[in-house]
Amino acid sequence: MVTSPIDATTTSAWQDLSAHESTLTADLRGWFAADPQRAQRLTFRLADLHVDLSKNLVTDETLALLVRLAEETGVADRLQAMLRGEHINVTEDRAVLHTALRRPAGATPPLVVDGQDVDADVQAELAKVYAFADKVRSGQWTGVTGAPVKTVVNIGIGGSDLGPVMVYEALKPYVQEGLEVRFVSNIDPSDLAEKVKGLDPTTTLFIVASKTFGTLETLTNARLARQWLWDQLAAAGHLADTDEARTAAVAQHFVAVSTALDKVAAFGIDPANAFGFWDWVGGRYSVDSAIGTSVAIAIGPEAFGELLAGFHAVDEHVATTPLASNVPVLMGLLNVWYVNFLGAHTHAVLPYAQYLHRFPAYLQQLTMESNGKSVRWDGTPVTTATGEVFWGEPGTNGQHAFYQLIHQGTRLIPADFIAVANPAHPLQDGDADVHGLFLANFFAQTKALAFGKTADEVRAEGTDEAIVPARVFSGNRPTTSILASALTPSVLGQLIALYEHITFVQGVVWGIDSFDQWGVELGKKLALEIAPAVEGDAAALDAQDPSTKSLISTYLALRD
Repeated sequence: MVTSPIDATTTSAWQDLSAHESTLTADLRGWFAADPQRAQRLTFRLADLHVDLSKNLVTDETLALLVRLAEETGVADRLQAMLRGEHINVTEDRAVLHTALRRPAGATPPLVVDGQDVDADVQAELAKVYAFADKVRSGQWTGVTGAPVKTVVNIGIGGSDLGPVMVYEALKPYVQEGLEVRFVSNIDPSDLAEKVKGLDPTTTLFIVASKTFGTLETLTNARLARQWLWDQLAAAGHLADTDEARTAAVAQHFVAVSTALDKVAAFGIDPANAFGFWDWVGGRYSVDSAIGTSVAIAIGPEAFGELLAGFHAVDEHVATTPLASNVPVLMGLLNVWYVNFLGAHTHAVLPYAQYLHRFPAYLQQLTMESNGKSVRWDGTPVTTATGEVFWGEPGTNGQHAFYQLIHQGTRLIPADFIAVANPAHPLQDGDADVHGLFLANFFAQTKALAFGKTADEVRAEGTDEAIVPARVFSGNRPTTSILASALTPSVLGQLIALYEHITFVQGVVWGIDSFDQWGVELGKKLALEIAPAVEGDAAALDAQDPSTKSLISTYLALRD
């Protein structure tokens, strides 16, 4: 294992890439014309995903140099170190084992890390989640009146929210009829108020997802939800005015995803109904752990198992495939190419599948919390630009919003286009297959971005010469196209794992710890210090800097 980061800029591959970039003129039109096999050669199979990298701004030489960069920065060695459970999360002295969450039962050899049988631990907790999910789905789990659960409200934030809500939205066609999941994350009281609006307390189950059971936003919302439950049950005549009755109601209407069983019990949740995970699972990598309990309830253990199998298929690919044809490695290296050599600052993810409408938001945490670092894992400053802003919207919505900038703006914006061939709801508009029309846009956009439109082509259409420049498309705008047969649980797992490993590869090349997130801590700490000032504590207000003091004073004056 590489024990200290290799400065990528000192490698021969980096020097050669710099020289290569200085002489490379992007010409996708010319490259495709001169090389009829380009699309075939640069298209890869990753489990059920068809991944076309041919419209990226690379030649065979570029890719060979990037693969060499991965070799010289120890990508393969560090990947194997992660899979073995070595403590590659250096600042927290932890293993990084989200890949263990989806290892199949009976996998050999068994994974033992720090003396602990990780496989046994994972399978035991998964069995517990599945058993609970079956109880809810079958109606065996009931509330205080004996009525079965109809609505699950997941209370979490960050990885305890973004992953479950994204997966739930993506797999809505698989949700059991009569069940609904809602998600509360923001401490803004409007979030909880809207999510419980119209709910029947007798058929509502809350899941409080917080590893430490101490996250400010989550615990505040959990207490507000508990009070809502008590008030609504009492108003309907289902709750006696006793502490025992209130405690019993919480025990039947709340469960937890947490390892802090003492705090869970103090809240009123039966520790037997708390589902745990481990410190080697980062929040943004945890949707396939007990954090996904709400999803397991919604789609059922069988479909959740298929989701895990999709994750694992990509794990197997990345662990066993040579770097030159390893899809997550190649895509991670392409991102390095765009960020460090071509000056890209952002990366668009454009799913042509409405059910993936939360996927870009999910990737924002995965990528930006992981690789938004300015020091390497040994504490020294980074030697390159790191990270990029991930963003996007689904389908043709984006075309009518921000594609103008991608097509004709001055920014280089690499974009990933994702689509499925078979929609969950095939519809006809007269004789037209609506999904076919939808995907015609997918194909047209990547073609237009790659090949553009020359001034002569614009003139040939009879365009007035004065506006020819405005209608020219430069082309050479890089895209990756990802196609699958359908958006199944397995395919979704594959997509998530693909981006997990892309993020990992970039982090290794940059020499950073992609698995800590100290950048989120300072603001949280300061919020606790500022809270008394917001509540009217004059001394706390006086302790603030002039700008913050002025803002809080204005807020207090505006507050009714």
